[in-house]
Amino acid sequence: MRILLANDDGYLAPGLAALYDGLRARWDVTVIAPEQNASAASNALTLNRPLSAYTASNGFLYVNGTPSDCVHIALTGLLDFRPDLVVSGVNNGANLGDDTIYSGTVAAATEGYLFGLPALAVSLVDKGWAHLDTAVAVAVQVVASLAADLPQQAQLLNLNVPNRPLSELGGVRVTRLGKRHPSQPVVVQKNPYGDTIYWIGGAGAAMDKQQGTDFDAIAQGCASLTPLQLDLTHHALLDQCAARFETRGCV
Repeated sequence: MRILLANDDGYLAPGLAALYDGLRARWDVTVIAPEQNASAASNALTLNRPLSAYTASNGFLYVNGTPSDCVHIALTGLLDFRPDLVVSGVNNGANLGDDTIYSGTVAAATEGYLFGLPALAVSLVDKGWAHLDTAVAVAVQVVASLAADLPQQAQLLNLNVPNRPLSELGGVRVTRLGKRHPSQPVVVQKNPYGDTIYWIGGAGAAMDKQQGTDFDAIAQGCASLTPLQLDLTHHALLDQCAARFETRGCV
C-alpha cells in the first residue's frame, strides 16, 4: 500500500518524522509537507503565486504553501502515482469539535478525501509531544485496519490521541464531534512602532462534551476516531427555506 503523508506543523516537525517511521515499517510512504508551520490554515489553496517543491536531506518533499497545497499538487502532477491513502499528522495539539473547521491537519486529509481517497488526520491532544509514540501506535493500528480492507468510497477520519502511555490508553472510541465555547478574548498589544496589534485568542473550553463526543472520549482516557463529511447543507431547513424564499420563473 502506498501512503501520502502530510501535516501542518511543517516538514521538520517531530510528529511528522515519528509517524513516518511508524508507517514506513509496513508500507510505502511518501512525505510532502509545508515548508513552515501552517497551523489553522484550514483548506486554503495558494492561488496568488506559484508554488515550489524541494527535497530535504532526509528525502521528505516540502512545499512553500499550505497543507492543502501539499496534497493538492501531489495528487495533480507532482507524484507519478496515485496513493492508496492520505495520512496527515501527527499534529502538535488537539483537533476536536470546532477545531476541525480551522485545522490544517484535517485540511490536508480532507484534500485527499476530495480526490476520492480514504484519508486520516492524526493529532496528539496536548502540545509538547509527550507520549508521541502512543499517537503513532494508534495511528498505525487504524491504518492497518484500513489497509486490510480499503474502502471503495472515500472516507475522512479524524483521530485524536491523549498524551499518555499506550499501556494506560483506554482504547479507541468512535465518536461524533463535540463543540467548544467561543474562543478566548483577543490579545491586544503594541508593536515597537506604537501600533495596536491583535493576536487571535486561544481555543475555548468544551461546551458539548456529552457522552459519545470526541471531548468525552479524550476525558475518559481513550483515543477518539470521528468520521467526517463535507456536506454543509442544513437539510432540516430545506423545506422551511423553500416555503419562504422559493419562486417560480425568473425574479
